[in-house]
Amino acid sequence: MITLQPISPENVLVFKTVRLRALQDSPTAFGSTFVKESQLTDEEWLQRSVRWTHAGSTGYLAFDGDNCCGLVACYTEPENALRGHIVSMWVDPDFRRAGVGKALIDTIVAWSKESGLRELKLMVTSVNTGAIRFYERLGFVMTGVTGPYPNDPAIFEYEMILTLED
Repeated sequence: MITLQPISPENVLVFKTVRLRALQDSPTAFGSTFVKESQLTDEEWLQRSVRWTHAGSTGYLAFDGDNCCGLVACYTEPENALRGHIVSMWVDPDFRRAGVGKALIDTIVAWSKESGLRELKLMVTSVNTGAIRFYERLGFVMTGVTGPYPNDPAIFEYEMILTLED
């Protein structure tokens, strides 16, 4: 059975481990890299975990028993207080298509509605067709906005939006 836990200082080492696994498994899915984040100190990881516990932001880890199998985070955009920006979404390959990703996004949607947000935005790389289809199944739509992917000039990112219903 999959359970979700908020990212917090209490589970910072699990957060660090799963984030680094995500960066190794899906290097073109994130704006950062394994090389960069593996150099962060434990204090920097602690600061990151604290950041996800403050008003205007949240993050979750997905567990199958003691095994962490996914993560997601979201923050309210400073330039648009009605929009949340989803980041760091990842599900372990062994748990894809098993409802973990949907559970993570559903939790972000619930938090967003409670926070008074009207829409959720995310960026997905052009080479991540599985993620694009996943987000479309959940109701996200392409906005037509694209941008360069910071780690590879041959890849670009698509903006996708989910309008939140009351």
